[in-house]
Amino acid sequence: MIRVTVWNEFKHEREFAQIRHVYPEGIHGCIAGFLGEEQDLFVRTATFDMEEHGLTEEVLQKTDVLIFWSHALQEEFSDEVAKRVREHVLSGMGLAALHSAHYSKIMKLLLGTSMTLKWRHGDKEKIWCTAPSHPIAAGIPEMIEIPQEEMYGEYFDIPRPDDVVFTGWFSGGEVFRSGCTFTRGMGKIFYFQPGHEEYPVYRQPQVQQIIKNAVRFCAPAGGERRELCCQEVKRQG
Repeated sequence: MIRVTVWNEFKHEREFAQIRHVYPEGIHGCIAGFLGEEQDLFVRTATFDMEEHGLTEEVLQKTDVLIFWSHALQEEFSDEVAKRVREHVLSGMGLAALHSAHYSKIMKLLLGTSMTLKWRHGDKEKIWCTAPSHPIAAGIPEMIEIPQEEMYGEYFDIPRPDDVVFTGWFSGGEVFRSGCTFTRGMGKIFYFQPGHEEYPVYRQPQVQQIIKNAVRFCAPAGGERRELCCQEVKRQG
């Protein structure tokens, strides 16, 4: 059984009626809903307003893969909790960072670059599978069309990925490394660009399949995580 924690700020859905209409259960609730249908996954959720953002040491000890969606509260996120998540990734916990979570403190700590990019509000996107043999691409067609999405464009300031599984093309002509994997310490990371809160991207079956595949890919091998002491984590960081 893979233990998954789905984390979301849960800010936009509560503040804006049009976003609440798209995700009445919150983005985290939507993702947890389709993941919870899988027999090999145990799913819980956590949000920003919980104590320690719901990512306590106890929760992370019991998490094999953390799915993380953030946007408006990047700077308000606790430095201490961000460092705690980083240590768990280094010790083997998987991380799937979605959409604007590229700019989270967690991703900056793990990848070590500015994580900046070009962006424009509102566009049509075609997601092209550029590594069809990768496990995250299993069952995914050559191209997925997303009718409405926020444009993210190059240059995307990330370190060299292990694999670029998906590449996005937008109707304005921009391209973007939309699905990238990284390894840090003993943990596997997947960054996936689609998922602007105003659009029902996470309700598209093919997007859901990518996230399911990513959970299984990022999960620790054999379902086991090695516990690193603080000194070991610091040496790897």
